[in-house]
Amino acid sequence: MLNIDQLKAIGCDPEEGLARCFGNEALYLKLVKTIPAQENFERLHVSLENGDLDNAFEAAHALKGVLANLSLTSVLTPVEKITELLRERKECDYRELDALVEEKRLELQNICSE
Repeated sequence: MLNIDQLKAIGCDPEEGLARCFGNEALYLKLVKTIPAQENFERLHVSLENGDLDNAFEAAHALKGVLANLSLTSVLTPVEKITELLRERKECDYRELDALVEEKRLELQNICSE
């Protein structure tokens, strides 16, 4: 079962996220468990593959908000990088950052499903 120590072990800051949930650990962990299935991960990936920077930005920005609110730093960091590049409408190879987002999402998914 998902716990605070597991989140710390993958580089997240659960204390900060927990504070945003008024210390309600059950609520916080329930919210965290919803993150790996967020549709915006797939939307971001597909949009980047298709070169649709506007749609990719919308997906990345939405993810950034929810990840930041829950202080899921390990996933948030590469999403923030992508968001800022897309904000500048930077034409570049996003594959490495996209792969890192997926790696970190899967890492979170693995501990959420234990």
